[in-house]
Amino acid sequence: MELVILSGKGGTGKTTIATALSELARDVMRVDCDVDAPNFYLYYKGEDIERNDFIGSKKAVIDKNKCVKCGKCKDVCRFEAIDYINGEFTVDSFSCEGCGLCSIACNFKAISLEDEKTADVYITKIESGLLSRAEMEIGADGSGKLITQLRENAKRYNRENKLTIIDGSPGIGCPVISSITGSSAALIVTEPTRSGLEDLKRVYSLCKHFGIKTFVCINKFDINLEVTEDIEEFAKNNNLIIVGKIPFDEKVMESINNLRPITYYEDSVANKAIRKMWDNLKEKLN
Repeated sequence: MELVILSGKGGTGKTTIATALSELARDVMRVDCDVDAPNFYLYYKGEDIERNDFIGSKKAVIDKNKCVKCGKCKDVCRFEAIDYINGEFTVDSFSCEGCGLCSIACNFKAISLEDEKTADVYITKIESGLLSRAEMEIGADGSGKLITQLRENAKRYNRENKLTIIDGSPGIGCPVISSITGSSAALIVTEPTRSGLEDLKRVYSLCKHFGIKTFVCINKFDINLEVTEDIEEFAKNNNLIIVGKIPFDEKVMESINNLRPITYYEDSVANKAIRKMWDNLKEKLN
């Protein structure tokens, strides 16, 4: 069983809720698929029991001993990644997309495509289970291929078929698609703003396209009750189940600053609402 936590944009409370649900579910497999801004692991102290290089792409490399400086590679490069500097043709690795057109165009076999490491991928052992995560190289892009690798790593260690909770990327891009493909269910975290409602519609449309069972959580529902009603109306019209409504709570900011899950704050109203939501969600997942 894989539950992926999604949101239309960053800052809606997705990781706070993913962390809280992981604590309430206890012995679970955690996967941080928000690779461009990973913070799931910050809430836990643990030991990395596996680390591997992730090769996400290829980059063009020019052999200066074979290059005759004809300039064909520069002419055909659609990404303007090749330039002539100080009497040599060079490749800007940040601009190169590894398409290989320059290598095909070179008649002197002076250009080859080489693997480029774009991230380190880890399995981290924490007190209450395992966490699959990645640390990106500077300037690297999050990719669906990397997300798939993180999920596959989690499955290798999840021999007892425990619940897997995935902290997904915000939005509807390639990393999100890779996060939800094949998942059992998705929980969309939204907030009561006009943009939040539109983001919810986009993410739900994506989940619907892939046939993923989808639930909704309205975070800070009481800051704009009018839009909360609009979200509830949208959910009703689309047979979407709202499993939780979490009130605004200053304790949440305290938990973020202290890197402690909100479930540790007994006097937190958000904590109580999330616990109630987890009870609702468990019934729906089983």
